[in-house]
Amino acid sequence: MRCSSLVLTLLSLAVFSVAGVSGPRWGGELRISIHSEPRSLNPSLVDDDPGETYRYLTGGVLVRVNRVTQELEPELAASWTAEEAGRAIVFHLRQGVCFSDGTPFSAEDVAYTMQVLTQPGLHSPTGDTFRVGSRPVRASVIDKHTVKILFPEPAADAARLFDQVAILSKQSPLKENAVLGPFRLAEHKPGAYIRLERNPNYWKTEGGRRLPYLDAVRLEIQQNREIELLRFERGELDLLSGIDPQQFDRVAANSKLWSRDVGPSLEGELMWFNMRPSAPLPDFEKRWFSSRNFRLAISHAIRRDDLSRIVYRGHAQAGIGPFSPANRFWFDTKLAAHQFDLHLAQELLAGAGFRKEGAMLKDSGGHAVEFSILTNSGNRSRERAAAMIQEDLAALGMRINVVTQDFPALIQRITQNFQYEACLLGLINVDLDPDSQMNIWLSSAADHPWNPNQPAPATAWEAEIDRLMQAQATSLDRGKRKADFDRVQEIVWDQAPMLYLVNTDALVAASPRLRNLSPSVLRPQLLWNIDQLYFEGSK
Repeated sequence: MRCSSLVLTLLSLAVFSVAGVSGPRWGGELRISIHSEPRSLNPSLVDDDPGETYRYLTGGVLVRVNRVTQELEPELAASWTAEEAGRAIVFHLRQGVCFSDGTPFSAEDVAYTMQVLTQPGLHSPTGDTFRVGSRPVRASVIDKHTVKILFPEPAADAARLFDQVAILSKQSPLKENAVLGPFRLAEHKPGAYIRLERNPNYWKTEGGRRLPYLDAVRLEIQQNREIELLRFERGELDLLSGIDPQQFDRVAANSKLWSRDVGPSLEGELMWFNMRPSAPLPDFEKRWFSSRNFRLAISHAIRRDDLSRIVYRGHAQAGIGPFSPANRFWFDTKLAAHQFDLHLAQELLAGAGFRKEGAMLKDSGGHAVEFSILTNSGNRSRERAAAMIQEDLAALGMRINVVTQDFPALIQRITQNFQYEACLLGLINVDLDPDSQMNIWLSSAADHPWNPNQPAPATAWEAEIDRLMQAQATSLDRGKRKADFDRVQEIVWDQAPMLYLVNTDALVAASPRLRNLSPSVLRPQLLWNIDQLYFEGSK
């Protein structure tokens, strides 16, 4: 089989370009930073933002959600059809496509990828999104260019799930390093950088020449956001996404740099407590964190408006739940943010047996309420938010310690040894559909933040969330799905296993020489059309 060049039908994008430029230029290296070493470069095991960036740049997918229109578009699958009353999807694959090392792409690779993702012992975050019903998802090869994905039950909008599935090669000796995306791995120096080079076999072309326009992408591992900004201002980095609001205002004031506040995003800052029964915490702390009254009291003692105004400089709004109001269909409009109400917080704590002794809050056993909030170092907004929460909770008589760690060590603590009490991090929504959050809400999922990998739901309300998430995922009635997910949002609002603090705006900046930028509120905000980006002039 010979790999052929396929003509790309260009997307209709609202792009930012420059009048008078004759056309896209080829070549150059895009330099961006990631804030930690990816935990894995294996696309099946990606569970952090740096790994997701790497997967997006290298992984080829069957379908892709256009980050601007939010509509589903064909990629490696030229077309697809739903069959068997919504229990199956048949993908019709493009022909003449090869992996980066020249290995032909076929339906066998799609079936192999699904087999890998759904291995019970793998605990793949991507695989968790395909857990519909009690039986596994199965893939069957119809012919070389046709594959059927069979779900145990009807799967609503299931094609959208494949936006996150980077297809693996079954035959290539390079294994996961054989890729179908625009770039392939060229060099990896752990802790320093990852350099990607153009995939010589990338299937999209423009004017008879294979995309992408860029020769390479260099991912600099830079945890310190201030150094990242300085390097961007000096022209040593070409893109910034998810910028600290104070840094964004500084960039926006520089007329020589390109920046945009794209508006309210689907991302939020949130806090949760360690409710894992086997966690190495004192029993009395476990009782605190498992108390609905305790969690709600803390939520009502936090001044979200101050967080939005002071920490995020007006580039944020009070958080409400799993989705922000920017998700116009799926957001539950009946809900509002937990309001600051110190009197209500004190009543909730009293109802759970807590009492003030002098300036210190104590539980019914006489234990002083003191715990630590863990967050990642180098993220100035989170560090400032944690400090403000520390002050807010002092009004209840709680003593809060703020602990910062580099991201890999933090992930180790919240997913492996569970040596933490509370954690403050961000939630990244990669799609508008609630199915993309199956790995968060299923009690058995590896990414269930407060108590992952449960053999059975630890609480009745978690069991109800499991039931509702499975029900909405298997219904073909969009109205019924909406009602089920509204109920999930209401349970989360009422039980407060995670405290939604703020929803942030999408803040981005780029080199003024970079063209075809099409910023989105969805991740990756500036890299989603990476094969279309180019530099004006030589690079």
